[in-house]
Amino acid sequence: MEEKSIPRKSTRNAQGGGTIRQRSDGRWEARFTVGRDPGTGKQIQRSVYGSTQKEVRQKLSQAIAAVDEGTYQAPSKMTVGQWLDIWAAEYLGGVKPKTVESYNCQIKNHIKPAMAAIKLDTLDAHTVQKFYNRLSAEKDGKPGLSPKSVQIVHGVLHKALQQAVEIGYIRFNPADACKLPRAEKPEIKPLDNDAMASFIKAIQGHRFETIYLTMLFTGMRRGEVCGLTWDCVDLERGTILINKQLQNVPGQPGEYRLISTKNSKGRTITTAASVVQLLRKHQAQQLRDRLKAGPLWEDHGFVFCNEVGSHLSPPTVYHNYKRIVASIGLPDARLHDLRHSYAVAALRAGDDIKTVQGNLGHHAASFTLDVYGHVTEEMKQASADRMEQYMKNIVGG
Repeated sequence: MEEKSIPRKSTRNAQGGGTIRQRSDGRWEARFTVGRDPGTGKQIQRSVYGSTQKEVRQKLSQAIAAVDEGTYQAPSKMTVGQWLDIWAAEYLGGVKPKTVESYNCQIKNHIKPAMAAIKLDTLDAHTVQKFYNRLSAEKDGKPGLSPKSVQIVHGVLHKALQQAVEIGYIRFNPADACKLPRAEKPEIKPLDNDAMASFIKAIQGHRFETIYLTMLFTGMRRGEVCGLTWDCVDLERGTILINKQLQNVPGQPGEYRLISTKNSKGRTITTAASVVQLLRKHQAQQLRDRLKAGPLWEDHGFVFCNEVGSHLSPPTVYHNYKRIVASIGLPDARLHDLRHSYAVAALRAGDDIKTVQGNLGHHAASFTLDVYGHVTEEMKQASADRMEQYMKNIVGG
């Protein structure tokens, strides 16, 4: 069939030039030049296809424009599933093992079953949006994923696709334009003054008394306090350097190792004098335990350890806590609530939001304010009430 030509920039089929023809199978094909092989000097040509001449002409115009702008990317035969395998294996070297395990779980359970066979360079925003919508939808009488879970899946897929953009496999990230379900902000439940007093009374004499009090009055996370070592504690200055955490080795239940903190940044907190005194007493008791254990003692330098110096198991710390709070009528209290209790108490005691953010190890003060904003609002109202009373006293005087 006669070949129909598209105007070219030169008679030598210059870069970006192209032709359109109808194939024997009825489809339309447009061929265009993207450059020349540096070794042979031969033209490098690509094709786009369509069911109508108009469709393929539009595709050709877009392709020629991309060639002229230097943004053209050759179509890839790689599927989404193949790219996810490459990304997970080659591009997560600096990510914490627990996070890598979570990424692989989302890929295996959600992303691959729905999208593995799709060509990477044909994936569009609408397809990704429908995928997110299906995750949220009820199926066979069972509820879909929560908004927070869908956001986690999106985070993994978006990161993988963004890496493909940076490499040049795709021109843009189709997940950018998607709308995610709105997740309700979880309600924090710090211990109030009465609950805190009951808890402190209940742990008196308990083998984990000092670790729980340290968490309550410093805001340290469970993994951070379990991974705390004496070389990071300065009892003279009353400071604690928090630069690591104890975390389970992925895929190896019961096996733990020390890794960097959640945001990979260390922080130094100045503790209350009472906490320093608690740690002094704890250190003295640990020295007695060490003498008692003799050659069985494992000198790993942990502040909180078992009878022979090895690290405590975080689940053991958690389960003991749950038994204690249940005994005082607070079965729903979480171990993480000790951290929230510290933050709320610090704000109410007058600490500024930036200081609380630094002590908690949050990445930004805005995040701290978002979590504990209700406390600062209460403080603003209390301040206004005090000012009102002051003004009344002045006027009355």
